[in-house]
Amino acid sequence: MLRSTLIVILTIFSTCAASPLEAVSDDELLNLIRTEKHVVVYFTKKDCEQCDTIENELVHLREDLVDSLGAWVVKAISSQMVRLYSPNKEPALVFFRQGIPLLYDGLLAKFDDEKLLQTFTDNKEPVVKELTDDTFEHLTQASSGATTGDWLVMFYSTDCVDCQRLGAVWEAVGAELKQRLNVARVNKQTTGASTGRRFNVFEVPTFILFRQGKMYRYHIPKYDVKSFVSFAKDWWKNSHGERVPVPQSPFDDFTLLIANFLRENPWVLKLGSITLGVVVIVSVASKLRRKSEVPTKKGK
Repeated sequence: MLRSTLIVILTIFSTCAASPLEAVSDDELLNLIRTEKHVVVYFTKKDCEQCDTIENELVHLREDLVDSLGAWVVKAISSQMVRLYSPNKEPALVFFRQGIPLLYDGLLAKFDDEKLLQTFTDNKEPVVKELTDDTFEHLTQASSGATTGDWLVMFYSTDCVDCQRLGAVWEAVGAELKQRLNVARVNKQTTGASTGRRFNVFEVPTFILFRQGKMYRYHIPKYDVKSFVSFAKDWWKNSHGERVPVPQSPFDDFTLLIANFLRENPWVLKLGSITLGVVVIVSVASKLRRKSEVPTKKGK
């Protein structure tokens, strides 16, 4: 009798422990991200065998994630939010730290629970640094040889949709390169406008590696973690190195501001040229008219 009771208890415990991840709606997920410090979200979809296999692995890892991170571990099925964090959509695993997402890049390879747990444990806090016009040169020392190490920087703007979708990917890049170099971002539209002009950043997103007094622009048409990491480690050697310009004086920066404005708004220059032409024509016509109206002197 006692043995049967123990078997039943163990069976119930095993069933509960292996229960699927808790499913949440997008509204519930947004509330968790806003209010909880750490949230692990598995984005999945229906009728996906690969998704189900990965979920089973995560179910067995759930207790370790909760113990190590103090995190909520939930799943979102066919969520509209997945496009904000994962270029490949479902299945995707995202770790939110104070609302800042980190995309786990190794999910689609052979599932490695130790690597996953280590990645999240080592990155409980956001990795990517936010640089501004006031802090960029001080922290990076880009023009003086970068004694603070190499820096991989993304220039973005708040109204750039592609930039927003790269947030979780860029955090994953930072986590991957954490022991090798610094990963940062600059808001070209607001707090980093002068820095963007200094490096001739006209479009966003733009990615530049600053290394030993030179800068290497990222021209690879792939915005995934592996491509960024590969560029930072080795591929930069295939990119043309540019000498890092020194910080601009206020006057030089103002000149660049005007030049960039005219470049981005060529109609202003055309309108100015037309206006100047009209003014010249009117001025010449006015002089000719006044000259024709001068009375001629009559002889005595």
